[in-house]
Amino acid sequence: MKFVTGLYIIDEVVSTNVIKSQLPTSMRIHLVINISQVIQYKEQVKEQKVGEVKLVEVKRVEEWKVKRILDKRKVRGVIKYLVQ
Repeated sequence: MKFVTGLYIIDEVVSTNVIKSQLPTSMRIHLVINISQVIQYKEQVKEQKVGEVKLVEVKRVEEWKVKRILDKRKVRGVIKYLVQ
């Protein structure tokens, strides 16, 4: 699974498989990264359309008004909320 976080500048090529990059301090990872974790940026084609998110209407589902979310937990991969 690839996870892309953004575009960052490469400061220095340390060796054939290691680079040093400029990363925000909020990422809290080491600035020296193996190149297997880096992908090359490709610009979007001019004619390419950016997909818009469409709302999906789900029938037979009750709607509830929630004042606030009191707690959240993950059970077997499903997020469950405790609401008021």
